[in-house]
Amino acid sequence: MESNSIDFVKEQEGLPTKIRSQRLQSLDALRGFDMFWITGGGSLVHALSAALGWGWLQVMDQQLTHPEWNGFHAYDLIFPLFIFMAGVSTPFSLDSRLAKGADKGVLARKAIQRGLILVLLGIVYNNGLFQLPWQEMRFASVLGRIGLAGMFAQLIYIYSPARMLVVWLGAILMGYWLFMAFFPVPGCESGMLTMECNPASYLDRLLLPGRLHKTIHDPEGLVSTIPAIATGLMGIFAGKLLRDKESLLTANRKVVRMVLAGLAALAVAGAWDIVFPINKNIWSSSFVLFSGGWSLLLLALFYWVIDVLQFRKWTFFFVVIGMNSIVIYMSRKIVDFNYTAQFFTGGLLSHISESAATVGAVLTFILIQWLFMWVLYRNKWFLKI
Repeated sequence: MESNSIDFVKEQEGLPTKIRSQRLQSLDALRGFDMFWITGGGSLVHALSAALGWGWLQVMDQQLTHPEWNGFHAYDLIFPLFIFMAGVSTPFSLDSRLAKGADKGVLARKAIQRGLILVLLGIVYNNGLFQLPWQEMRFASVLGRIGLAGMFAQLIYIYSPARMLVVWLGAILMGYWLFMAFFPVPGCESGMLTMECNPASYLDRLLLPGRLHKTIHDPEGLVSTIPAIATGLMGIFAGKLLRDKESLLTANRKVVRMVLAGLAALAVAGAWDIVFPINKNIWSSSFVLFSGGWSLLLLALFYWVIDVLQFRKWTFFFVVIGMNSIVIYMSRKIVDFNYTAQFFTGGLLSHISESAATVGAVLTFILIQWLFMWVLYRNKWFLKI
């Protein structure tokens, strides 16, 4: 469904089969799986690791943190995976209209509108409503990057021939590398990629109003949003592949192609890391390929298990989250789920050990959030931007 504003849409029963078939359950499940880790999943692993001390849990616990600067942990995949999935959705939402000769200007305006709405929601998420003076507000945001990267990726898709998408991808990745390597930063040697000296952070300090998240650097800064467009384009390639008719390419061959593409992206990223380190903070080109490679492998796995093998019952928990991902993200700042969880189980948990109580509190928090999302899902209320 399309919308010209932010709408809470109640989907109607009896949706035509043709429309239903255009939605990949694997994509909704993967989106929910992705969001789960920032809405309680990570906290659950931290609590279990502290309570039990098991080696494999401690490894997971370490992976659910961000490296200080260079490097990659599993937690670094959450954000680019979401942008990647937005790209996957693009061919499913636009191809049929483009094929029917829809006005590209209208489609472009909708893409721009959605991007700007997400930028606005990101500002509200960071600062609340009219709570901070202009100079103390943080304007860069996770939602803003999702909105801008997705918007420009869609505009490229709308106006560029299919054969040019690879050129766009290569140009963005190579151009960003050259920019980071040679753009002069006062007081720094050319090519220095420290937090203080990298060109992306330097220009953000000059261009972005308000405050940066880390004073001299913002991980969702304006300049480093440019390579995030390439993350969206990688998702678009996957979406094009998945949307191909079965008569042209079997489902299993689609899985194989995604796996091979994912492995190739990981290999190139590993080689590029030598001269342009894998770094989420500046969204380096090697990071785009590394996170894109893992995104392709995860999508291949979910698509094969859910949409090819039809093993679907286990996905319900994640689909409920994935169908309203923006709601669950925004609600963390609007709804006090901790208070509700404490109200229902705080008294009971006070009678057990501290470590067990911490695990129980996190589980209750996750359950309360999920039940809130289930009510929306059960009533078919979905936020459409």
